[in-house]
Amino acid sequence: MKRLCIPAVILALVCSACGAAPIPNYDYSKEPDPRNSEYVLGVSDALDINVWKNSELSARVLIRPDGTITMPLIGDLHAAGKTPTELKREIEDRLTKYIKLEGTEITIAVTNAASYRFTVSGEVSRPGIFTSAYYVTVAEAIALAGGFSRFAERERLSLMRRDAKTGQVRNIPINYKLIENGKRMDMNLVLMPGDAIYVP
Repeated sequence: MKRLCIPAVILALVCSACGAAPIPNYDYSKEPDPRNSEYVLGVSDALDINVWKNSELSARVLIRPDGTITMPLIGDLHAAGKTPTELKREIEDRLTKYIKLEGTEITIAVTNAASYRFTVSGEVSRPGIFTSAYYVTVAEAIALAGGFSRFAERERLSLMRRDAKTGQVRNIPINYKLIENGKRMDMNLVLMPGDAIYVP
């Protein structure tokens, strides 16, 4: 009887271990990688807009909380949510109402990408809102937050991401242990602006 009980105990321990490290059923490949597309402007980003041969129309601006900037001659225009290319086209369209742009080149440089912000909360050493001058992965975000606390459930992280088109929030499950051991690097997503990681 004792010999028959041993496999059952081992099986129970294995099942318990499996339950402690669930493998999420989620298609991570459908999540966007911001490194593969043009930067999208946001609130607090600083821009250097240069209108060649028209220095009086050039400007160094900061995108205000309402998403707008102010340009000489053309006034206010909405910048947040646009790429630098899209904003450039809008500035060109506005300026053609006042000046001839033939041979004039407009350039937009993002001098401070301050709108790239994300949140790490829960069982980490330093929870809070973070900014970065470069795109950050889930693992890098955890490191910026000082790493896990001793009570953290590393296999049950949640990445909350708002869909830019629908406005709905997706809850993306992350098993950090599988990132650590290199088995599921697809879970080490690159964070989008506004993402929030929760560590239970």
